[in-house]
Amino acid sequence: MKALFLVFYGFQEYNGISKKIRYQISALEKCGMDVRTCYYEVTPNGGRQWMINDEVLVDLGKGMIAKLKKRISFHAIIRYIIKEKIPFVYIRSYHNANPFTIHFVKALKNHGVKIFLEIPTYPYDQEYFSIKEKIELYTDKLFRHAFCKYIDAIITYSNDTEIFGKRTIRLSNGIDFNHIPLRNSIRNINNELHLIGVAEIHFWHGFDRLIKGLGEYYNNNPEYKVYFHLVGNMSGKREQDEILTPIKKYGLKPYVILYGAKHGEELNELFNHADFAIGSLGRHRSGIYNIKTLKNREYAARGFAFAYSETDDDFDQMPYVLKLPADESPINIPQLITFCRSQAMLPSEIRASIHHLSWEEQMKKIYEDACLNHTITKL
Repeated sequence: MKALFLVFYGFQEYNGISKKIRYQISALEKCGMDVRTCYYEVTPNGGRQWMINDEVLVDLGKGMIAKLKKRISFHAIIRYIIKEKIPFVYIRSYHNANPFTIHFVKALKNHGVKIFLEIPTYPYDQEYFSIKEKIELYTDKLFRHAFCKYIDAIITYSNDTEIFGKRTIRLSNGIDFNHIPLRNSIRNINNELHLIGVAEIHFWHGFDRLIKGLGEYYNNNPEYKVYFHLVGNMSGKREQDEILTPIKKYGLKPYVILYGAKHGEELNELFNHADFAIGSLGRHRSGIYNIKTLKNREYAARGFAFAYSETDDDFDQMPYVLKLPADESPINIPQLITFCRSQAMLPSEIRASIHHLSWEEQMKKIYEDACLNHTITKL
């Protein structure tokens, strides 16, 4: 079965979302789909173009006209789907419902195409703060029900059975075990503890709660040292202020190490020198309490015990997980130390506990639903 996986932006090797999309596509291919990836790319010289796999589908040019075309013109993608007789389109939501994207999905439905929409985080309205973002969100709110009128199903990682009037297919974020190595050793933590957090850092990751907890901990001049290795770029000024201000306030520069984005062997080496991983500690800030994040699964695949504050049905009862309160309290570092010292599971045992969460198992649900009762009559 031919399929088009549509992404409204480009790929970055260090970006977790980019890696996730690659894993999803690979899993669909293993299920038997012939998947073409359609994405938007900005070239080094400022050119803007829609790509299919590694080939240019259409060159939009440069400057403001090209930016505008990206938002309103999808004719080249429609023509490609019709020409290639592609019966299934999987769209990763960009929160960009508007008259032009509505025309796009309506045109596909008129040609008998089955369309699934993945909404990676739901609800998402609370993630928008700047005036520009709120204007974009307002447009999406005006048109998203009309947009979803032409969607066959919505993919969600929440527990919702219906979103924007459409049925959902509920997934867990998955793992491609071939691309995530198991940690190669367990360090002795009798004298010090090394924590690691990896993300494209947003306010909802709540890493500032851990840093404030470290500030309170070091105010008591403890002999036992705890270090936090924070890996990833900060997404904006708010995140910079929330991270950098408490580091300076509490004098934590020796204990909180900032690396920026890392991937590949550099990232693997950082994990091999860590003892315990930190997931999201602030999802409640965006109104989300139930979510199945990719990061939790990646930590487990690497063989790490870890902490988070949301509800994640796949991990809440696991013995290697420390559930922290979903509020604004600083993280209790002595409690965290005690939990880490109590851990007895081997990395291989932690990894084995999530074999059912492979991307192949998760995307198999998409493949089966896409193929169900669907006969192409117009392509």
